[in-house]
This record gives sequence, C-alpha cells and structure tokens, in this order.
Amino acid sequence: MTDLAGVIAVSGVAGVATGIGALPVFVRDRVTHRVYDAALGLAAGLMVAASVFGLIIPGMEEGTLVAVMAGLLVGGVGLLAGNYAIPHLHAQYRAWRPEGGATESDAAGVGDPAVAPDAGGPSAAVDAGDGTTADPDRETTLRKALLIGGAITLHNAPEGLAIGVAFASGLEEVALVLAVVIGLQNVPDGFAFAVPMAETGMSNLRVIWYTMLSGVVPQVVASAFGFVLVSVATGLFPVASGFAAGAMLAVVFRELIPSSHGHGHADAATAAFLVGFVLLVVVDAVIAI
Repeated sequence: MTDLAGVIAVSGVAGVATGIGALPVFVRDRVTHRVYDAALGLAAGLMVAASVFGLIIPGMEEGTLVAVMAGLLVGGVGLLAGNYAIPHLHAQYRAWRPEGGATESDAAGVGDPAVAPDAGGPSAAVDAGDGTTADPDRETTLRKALLIGGAITLHNAPEGLAIGVAFASGLEEVALVLAVVIGLQNVPDGFAFAVPMAETGMSNLRVIWYTMLSGVVPQVVASAFGFVLVSVATGLFPVASGFAAGAMLAVVFRELIPSSHGHGHADAATAAFLVGFVLLVVVDAVIAI
C-alpha cells in the first residue's frame, strides 16, 4: 500500500501539470477564444469521465449505491455552497468574474493598466494612524490574489481528495488512473487560469509559477487529508469517492461548461469535451491492461 509520502508525490506531479498549461502565455496574443473554449471543454470531458470511471464505479464496487450517491450529493451541494459562501474570482477569457460575495469592483481592476497615483489621488498612501501608511493599491492587489486563490482551491481540492481517498483504500490502480487523468486535465485548466492572469501585467514567468502552485498546493493538501481520513476511518471510500465525484461534477457543470459556451464556439467546446471523455476511457483501459 502506498504511504503518505507517495500520495503527496503523485498528487504533486499531477499538480505540476497545471504549470505546463500556462506555457502558452508566451504567445497569448495568438490564443483565440475558440482555443480557450476548447481547452475548457477538454478539461470538462476529462473530469466527467474521471468522476464516473475513476470514482463512482469503483465506489459502488467497494460499497453500496446509497453510500456513493449520498456522498455525491453532499459533495456537489458542498461545492455549490462553498462557491456561494467563499468570495472568489473565476477566470474568464482575458477577464475575471466575481463569485461568492466578491464584487464587480474586485474584478474590475484585474487586467487594467496600472495608473500612477497622484499625491492627492485616491491611490495615494493613506496614514493608518499609527505612524505607518497603508497602500490602497497593495491592499487591492492582495485581495485579488486571495479571491483568485479561493477559486483555485474550490476547483482543485476535490481532485486531490479523490487521489488520496483511492490510495488510502488500497486501490492503487484507480488512484494512478485518477492522477494521470487529473494531470491531463490540469494542462487545459492551467491554460484557462493563466490567460486572464497574464492580463494583469504580471511577468510570464511569474504567471507560470503561480499557476503551477495553484495546482500543486490545494491538490497535495487535499490528497493528504483524504488519505489520512480514509486510513483512520476504514470503509469510508464509497462515501468519499462519491463526495469527490460530486464536487468535480459540480465544478464541470457550474464553471467549465458555462464558461466554454456562449461565445460562438460551442461546437469546438463540445467536440473537445467528447475528445476528453474518450481520452480518459482509453487511458483507463491502457492502465488496466
């Protein structure tokens, strides 16, 4: 049975793939909206197939239908509740959309050209009352970073949880399939995150670094949590696999599919979804041989 260090290593490698998806920021001016929507569709297809073949079916084989479906409903509703309660910004093509209490003003400054503050303008440093000064621009940037981080955590944590739960249940083959698929899915996911992030004026290398961290950190933490939880409480795999699947499906239908449609490229996004789904089935079959 794989130990905790092995789980962290595998989930970490899957998370690093997010940074690979950020490489197109070097040529982002040539990235069309069609390509962006297709990347989201591909990621959605991979996640749906991984939820079904990597989590729901193995969960039903290890436990009961009721346990898996109960976990799925709790995971999906939990993701939607977190999406509503946690202020965050979701990436759109060269833009950001506020969610969960984040405001339009939070998203408005992301990607706007920096304006040098006047001495008496609204961006000037303000006396905090204790002899120090507060920089509104820095506070705004920090808030946006936290809001973006909230979205990434909501998105990537269920994937890491799925890997940790599968390893803890002794299903190494299932866990490896999930890790491979999540790694593949992280490439277009990283691309979708990096394009609007690059519009903030951040350097390309920093965009790639932050994009990679956005995949590695939540997935490693969630995988370790899932591994420890199921290792301590035996028999939780059916419920936990359903929970992870429900959260992943909620991400797909709440975020990826809506974000990839409505721009005139629905056919490209749908075709990419089918390719992603088929790719997962092929990878699953190859690894199972």
